[in-house]
Amino acid sequence: MATDQDNPEPRHVQIAVLAKAPVPGVAKTRLIPALGARGAARLQRQLTLHTLATAAAARLGPVTLWCAPDTGHWFFRALRRAAVECVAQPGGDLGQRMHTAFVHHCTQGPALLVGTDCPALQPAHLREAARRLCDGAEAVFQPAEDGGYVLLGLRRPQALLFSGMPWGTADVMARTRSRARALRCSELEMLWDVDRPADLVRLLALAPWSAQRGSRHA
Repeated sequence: MATDQDNPEPRHVQIAVLAKAPVPGVAKTRLIPALGARGAARLQRQLTLHTLATAAAARLGPVTLWCAPDTGHWFFRALRRAAVECVAQPGGDLGQRMHTAFVHHCTQGPALLVGTDCPALQPAHLREAARRLCDGAEAVFQPAEDGGYVLLGLRRPQALLFSGMPWGTADVMARTRSRARALRCSELEMLWDVDRPADLVRLLALAPWSAQRGSRHA
């Protein structure tokens, strides 16, 4: 007998958001030369809030914030008080943490996973990824210009996509495609992350970020 998990609807597709605590000197370290340590941490807060708002605006399933290193930072505590579901990211490398999130969520059906570094990600991207999963894709990717990806959707956990991956390199998306050859995969349009000072030019061209032009330090 078919179940809702076998025949999911986009409105049931969950969204997992991975976020680091906005700690000065630790968050967005490659942007510190341009923004200063406090400014980079402030941007991390803003990117996290923006991503949560984007996820909520997609009007899919529940949104969960996976917090690193744990949920104890005041920013995460404030989000919990605002009714955001926050859980601590587990130990291990990025691949282990992402796989754990999918193991957790996919017991209830398909799930999307995003970070907080892509302000160009729109609710429409999330809805389209969810639709493709519900239409039969086993994996959905949104590649990033730096060679990684900004979104991954899965119907079921796929440990092979995460183990032994050279995270943070330009080979991630290419290696992921190779590992996913046996799956029914779909790709969305390429987007870009905010990782380096040069990326701030494009960030400040986006609304609402354009209102902050000229503000560089917290």
